Amino acid sequence: MKKEVTTLKKLAKELKLSTSTISRALNDHHDISDATKERVKKLAADLNYVPNIFAKGFRAHKTNIIGVVVSNVTHHYTTIIVRGILEEAASKGYKVIISESNNDIAKQTEMLNTMIQFGVDGILLSLSKMTRDIDHVLKILDTIPLILFDKVSSKIPCTQVVINDEEAAYNAVEHLINVGKKRIAIIKESEFSYNSEKRYKGYLRALKEHNIPVDEKIILSCDDINMEQGKRLTNILLSLKEKPDAIFAITDTAAIGAIKTLNKFNISIPEDIAVVGFSNNVNSTIIEPQLTTIDQPGYRIGQTAVSFLVDEINAPNTVLINKTIEIKTNLIIRASSFKI
Repeated sequence: MKKEVTTLKKLAKELKLSTSTISRALNDHHDISDATKERVKKLAADLNYVPNIFAKGFRAHKTNIIGVVVSNVTHHYTTIIVRGILEEAASKGYKVIISESNNDIAKQTEMLNTMIQFGVDGILLSLSKMTRDIDHVLKILDTIPLILFDKVSSKIPCTQVVINDEEAAYNAVEHLINVGKKRIAIIKESEFSYNSEKRYKGYLRALKEHNIPVDEKIILSCDDINMEQGKRLTNILLSLKEKPDAIFAITDTAAIGAIKTLNKFNISIPEDIAVVGFSNNVNSTIIEPQLTTIDQPGYRIGQTAVSFLVDEINAPNTVLINKTIEIKTNLIIRASSFKI
C-alpha cells in the first residue's frame, strides 16, 4: 500500500479551511485565533505533517540550507572540518546538505548543480585536486554565494578559508634543521595539488634561508599520496647512495608509511632519519615513534567558512573579491623528530 504524504492541502480539506490559513496557523501568525492554531497543530501532529522545506524556500526565496561539497567525506581531516560546519551552521539556524566529489571533476560539477536544484542559499566547496577548468565554479558564483575551503584556487574570486600551508611547512622543515638535520627529503603530491605546492614552497624556502642546497634526488612526488606511497617512496630514498637524514611528508599518512618502512629496516628514528608529517591525524600518536606533525585546526576552518558564508548570504549585493582567511597552525613535536 502506497504511503501518503500529508500536505497543507490535505490539512485544509480535513479542517475545511484554506491552505493559507493552515500555513499561517502552523507559523503562529498573529491574525489566526488560538483555537484555530490549536486545531491545525493537533491535526498536523496526528497526521505526521512535515513542512516541505524546498517548497517553503521556493516561496520565500530562502531555504536556510547550506550545500557542502568535499573530495572525500570519510577522510579524517575532512570529518573534523564537517563537524565544525555542522555545529556552526546549526547555531546560525541553517541545515546542511553534504556531498563528495571523490576527486572527480565531473562529479564535482554534478554535485554543485544538484545543490542549486535543491535551492541552497550558499555553497561551501573544497575543490577536487583534478580541478583545472573553473568555469563551472564561476557559474555558481553568478548564482549564489560560494566559499572555498581547504583545497582552493587563486583563480576563483571568492572568500577562501585555508591554513597557511607554506608557513606551516617552513616551520616543520626549520624544526628539522634546528635539531641538526642537513639532508631533508620531501614526499609530496604532483604539481597539480594546490596544497602540496604551497607546502613544497615552504620546504624550499626553509632550505634556502638556512643555506642548505636543494637535491632533486630527494624530492619525490606521486599522484595520490597515501600510506602505501609513503612506504614506496621511502624505499626509494633508502636505496640512494647518499641517504637523507630526515623526511618531511606533506601528509601524516605518507609520513606513517615512511616510519613503517624505516622500522622495517631497523633504522633508528630520529637519530638516523627523522620524520615529520602534516595534519595531526588520529594515527599520528598510535605509530611508534609518535609522529611530529603540523596540527591543522579543521574544526575552526569549518566554523569560519560557515560564518563568512552566512554573512555573504545576508548581503547578496556584495561585490565578488578574492579574499583569503588564514587559520593559524601549530607544530607538534614528538619522538619521530626529537629524542624526548
